[in-house]
Parts: sequence; C-alpha cells; structure tokens
Amino acid sequence: MGVARVRAWLQTARRIAVLTGAGMSAESGVPTFRDAQTGYWAQYRPEDMATEAGYRAQPGLVWRWYAHRRALLRGVAPNAGHVALAHFAQRHPGRLTLITQNVDGLHQQAGSPDVLCLHGDLLADRWLNPPRPCCHLEDSAAGEPPYCSTCGNLLRPGVVWFGEALPLAVLEAAQQAARACDLMLVVGTAGAVYPAAGLARLAREAGAQVAVLNPAPSELDDAAHAVLRGTAAQCLPALLAPADPQE
Repeated sequence: MGVARVRAWLQTARRIAVLTGAGMSAESGVPTFRDAQTGYWAQYRPEDMATEAGYRAQPGLVWRWYAHRRALLRGVAPNAGHVALAHFAQRHPGRLTLITQNVDGLHQQAGSPDVLCLHGDLLADRWLNPPRPCCHLEDSAAGEPPYCSTCGNLLRPGVVWFGEALPLAVLEAAQQAARACDLMLVVGTAGAVYPAAGLARLAREAGAQVAVLNPAPSELDDAAHAVLRGTAAQCLPALLAPADPQE
C-alpha cells in the first residue's frame, strides 16, 4: 500500500528531491566512517583523523588513513538503488535533484548527473591552505601527502571534516531543491546529522510530500507523510521503474 502511494506521488510530481545517507551504500559493502577503524587503525580515534587540527599535526598519518579508506572502495559497485535513481534521472532530465551525505562517489559511478555532495568527495583532493597561483593539482609533488613543490601547500582529502562548514554553494542548491520540490525521498539516513537532515523538514514546510525509506526507525519519520521499511536496493527499483514499458 505504501509503495503504491509513493509511486503515485512520483508519477505526478514535477520536481523531486532525493536525500541519501550511509544506508544507501551499505548494501554495496561500503564501510562506514567508524567501521573502517579496524586493524592498525583501531588505535586511533576517528575524530583525530577528521579535523584540520589533526591533519596539520600529523599530515602523513591522516593522509595514509584516507588512502586506506579509498582502498576499501576498490571493487565496490553501485547497488540496485543507486542504479534505479540514475536511470530515473536519465529518463527525466531536470526533474530529479539528488542530494547525498555520502562521500563514496557511487551515485556518480551509477550515472546520476549533477549530484549535490553535501559532505564532499572521498576520492577527490583539494588544497589545505588557500591555493596560490603556483598550486596546481595536476602538478603536485609526490608525497604523503602530496604538496606544491613551489610553496609547500599540502593536498588534503576533499571531504568535510568535523568543525567545518558544508560547501556553501552545494548547501544552498540543496536547500533550494528542498523548497521547490513536490516530493522528497529520504533514503538510508538516520536523520541525525544536520544541516542535511533539516532538508526533509524544509521540504515539508514548503508543501512537499515527504517519504522516508529506511529499514529501521529514523529521526525523520515524524516529518514523513509515508514511511517505507526497507533498504534502498529493495525499495527504489520498484518505486522508480517506468510506468510505461516504452518509457
């Protein structure tokens, strides 16, 4: 009953926003931030590996931790939920805005266009300090971490660390999508991390229907008009399949 209701909303909504969290990638085998703390890395606090102060204090150590996390993504593939979102967006250009808290790049790998990555990209690098004219990513000197051979500026992982603001342009685009949508799907997130979780409430306040898809109760269930208990790979292919086989 719930699936049919949400599917009907999907078919009539002119603008759709989708917010995804860690549960979206769990079925692909992506370890969470804390799950990656095993073996040698178990002796370090995750918080010490994800702050600017921690990086400046031990850049080599933290760089190797992120290299470890990147290595864990090798061989990980998008699941059926990622693929269903990508295919829907490709069939309906401009109708769906995909917002994610994930940094694993699986939405992009599945083929979703213009993904709004609230917490950055684990597979990308950027400069630790504001770049000077001499700083070029493609010309960085090899090292742990790589650095600008002219000024010494270090590269850092392109993720949002504890205590850092979300990228302003990305956040503003996500908020605009939440305000403008007729339907928001909230997929695989516990709804505990703000400001990302606030997007669902923003969408509801602006008049959108909100549907939460999660195998367990979330902190956003009270903001939803419909709650579907299931995983992304279970629910999204059925919800997003073409209504017309020729679509």
